Amino acid sequence: MFSIEDLPHELSDSRNASFLTGILRGAERESLRVTTDGKISLSPHPETLGSALTHPQITTDFSEALLEFITPPSHTITDLLAQLDILQRYTASKLPADEQLWYHSMPCALGADRDIPVARYGNSNNGQMKTIYRIGLGHRYGRAMQTVAGLHYNFSMPNAFWAFLSRRDNSFLDIQEYKNQRYFGLIRNFRRHYWLLIYLFGASPALCKSFIGERHHNLLPLDDLQHTLHLPYATSLRMGDLGYQSGAQESLYVCYNTKKSYIESLCAAITQPHAAYEAIGVKSKEGYHQQLNTGLLQIENEFYSSIRPKRTTHHGETALAGLDNRGVEYIEVRCLDVDPFNPLGIGAEQIRFLDTFLIYCALKDSPPTDCNEATTILRNQKTAVTQGRKPGVSLEHPQKGEISLSAWGTELLNAMEPVAELMDGAHKNRAFSDSLKRQRKKLENPGLTPSAQLLDIMKEKKLDYAAFALQQSKDHQQQMLAQPLSENVQQRMESMALESEAEQVALESNSQLDFDEFLTRYYRQYRRCCGSFME
Repeated sequence: MFSIEDLPHELSDSRNASFLTGILRGAERESLRVTTDGKISLSPHPETLGSALTHPQITTDFSEALLEFITPPSHTITDLLAQLDILQRYTASKLPADEQLWYHSMPCALGADRDIPVARYGNSNNGQMKTIYRIGLGHRYGRAMQTVAGLHYNFSMPNAFWAFLSRRDNSFLDIQEYKNQRYFGLIRNFRRHYWLLIYLFGASPALCKSFIGERHHNLLPLDDLQHTLHLPYATSLRMGDLGYQSGAQESLYVCYNTKKSYIESLCAAITQPHAAYEAIGVKSKEGYHQQLNTGLLQIENEFYSSIRPKRTTHHGETALAGLDNRGVEYIEVRCLDVDPFNPLGIGAEQIRFLDTFLIYCALKDSPPTDCNEATTILRNQKTAVTQGRKPGVSLEHPQKGEISLSAWGTELLNAMEPVAELMDGAHKNRAFSDSLKRQRKKLENPGLTPSAQLLDIMKEKKLDYAAFALQQSKDHQQQMLAQPLSENVQQRMESMALESEAEQVALESNSQLDFDEFLTRYYRQYRRCCGSFME
């Protein structure tokens, strides 16, 4: 197997630079629409943004107020950030005068759970399914949890990179099956080490008291601030028990050893009834859908994982069917908080570190995993979330047992140095190594982490979380509005919005199956996937 020790000899050749410069990257950045006084917007998705169902780049997530900006795949970091910039500047210019974007992961001040508006996608079968799925999430986990925003990072290496590794491995597999194996190896290593990303980039150590409601918690007031709760050494409450996590799913073991085991375990969670969700029922007494099914998962997207293998799907195809039929195309990193200090939610330095981290995970030997390791990974995640900046805090290393977070983090950064140097060489700069150095400083001084900086600012200014986040969001919004888009870009974005509206109208005007029959046919894909692995 091609190993990381071979890196300097095999990939530093300038003739192979395209293997590393050909990375495709994308981002999916979520952001609440809020009123100018810091409350969640109750208004429908703005018509000026187009159809949330069919627009390829501006849509909604759980709530009608939770916007999602999706960049097309880009070969350069500059292009990715430029696309994010265009989407958010356009949106900022089209929002009503009394609304703005919220630039933090944890939400604004929330009212009653029932008042949080669920996203609506129209009357087509696809649109109804998307809405009912979200209604089901509300019944299962509460609506407040679904207002939490994150940033997902999509990443794929060029086929030439995998073909090069396949030749070095003397593999007899076809290139897609080889990619499947290597991507799942990347995923296993990522899961072993993503606590480091939570520590380095976590930016949600505090939240508005309204988010908790009546739920049990162990959070503490922040100084004398009446409406803010926190944990002194927390990094990313979004990734903790009170954030975008599910206690019910902790019993679910998803096996990442192969594409087969991954699909099989998720299909079982979708197709087998779960007692707590059977009690809710699929439909109300009045005949309205309350959820899509009674499985532990309604669809695969409900599995709150830190990383996913992905494949672009065809119309009407489930994500797992696409993965089963055509294999892994890219991976989606899902454990990142929105960077509140950057209007775009992410910056070039962080992206360079993510690239280095992911290539390291792809090249490092990746033994099979099991249920016991999955339990350890979850414990390490929770430690990094709640105590990541605590002096001397320890994690569970698979070979060394208990080890300090800083020591293990330093060990990982040292191991990533050859990858950063290769990326520097391919791009003819030192930017990747420089990013690694800046992350190293955060391990040496926890006060440099975004989570520590946020707490320091709130304490210094004596501002509750919601008030601080609102002020910062207003500053970012003004920065966006101060730089209008060019006329050509503005017209292109307006055309996309109009085209998406027309596409939704066309979908709804076409004759459609009865919705229950549509749903039955949709779920047959999961049973076929399960069946193909159980023959």
